[in-house]
Amino acid sequence: MVKNLITGIGGFVASHLADHLLEKGEEVYGTYRWTEDLSRIKHIKNKIKMIPADLLDFVSLFRAIADNKPDYIFHLAAQSYVPDSFTNPIVTIETNTIGTVNLLEAIRLYRDYIDKNYDPVVHVCSSSEYYGKVNENEIPITEKNDVRPGNQYAIGKVGADAAAYFYFNYYGIKTIRTRMFTHTGDRRSMMSAECNFARQIALIEKGLQEPVVKHGNLNSVRTWANVKDAVRAYYLLVRKGKPGEVYNIGGKVNKTIGEMLDYMITLSPMKDKIRKELDPSLVRKVDVNLQIVDYSKFQRDTGWEPVISFEETIKEVLDFWRTNV
Repeated sequence: MVKNLITGIGGFVASHLADHLLEKGEEVYGTYRWTEDLSRIKHIKNKIKMIPADLLDFVSLFRAIADNKPDYIFHLAAQSYVPDSFTNPIVTIETNTIGTVNLLEAIRLYRDYIDKNYDPVVHVCSSSEYYGKVNENEIPITEKNDVRPGNQYAIGKVGADAAAYFYFNYYGIKTIRTRMFTHTGDRRSMMSAECNFARQIALIEKGLQEPVVKHGNLNSVRTWANVKDAVRAYYLLVRKGKPGEVYNIGGKVNKTIGEMLDYMITLSPMKDKIRKELDPSLVRKVDVNLQIVDYSKFQRDTGWEPVISFEETIKEVLDFWRTNV
């Protein structure tokens, strides 16, 4: 049976990827830290082989590889909360860059010194933040766009991306990199704008908050995708993607944050009473205003296409928070 290792198994995307792999009848192994919230996988935890490991603990990563010899490795673990990257830049960059190097080095050393036939496919998950602030004449964003990281999270992801390419080019490790654009759905935390809005609307509907949705910059444009489409893309990536390559992945629908919020409000029975209010504390000093993806390269190589609509995705987010406030 195919063995899949997911780093950061308790995460938003990781939990959905685990669901998808289990539905395919494959084995799932997942790394976790002892402090990690595992509530997202409580419905499938007994079907996963749980492996205690930390990206900054090389020995734990080496043991995870040596003891299990996964066929496919999905490296999703990261410090992914952008605001925290400003207050904890060193930890963010260590986790996202050095942590990735630790994982790749564990794979290399196991192959070179213990099992020379070991040859896994390694998905290193980067981010659209890699491209930073793009100009209007540079969209849609292809894999050839310039690198302009706008925060320490992005710097860490640029480092991880570069490390993955180096380990392919120099050591022959079958790494494939992705730069995923906005993807959301149930189980995502409040750290994203749409989930923050959904939580506020859910509280308003329950009478626990005044009918005011506080927000930051509403003018940024995002290409919206559903997390279930994203994990389906990752499944195809390691099977049909080309080692050494990098792929942009994202949705079809482009909407500003404001347009997304307006649509979400229309889904509420309180829509006629809800008003919006700018909260300066939610405005980033450096914001990425245009994230419009060209995923045609990935589509050519894998045949993947997003299928879940923007409307269904936003409703899914709101419904999740209605049952979780």
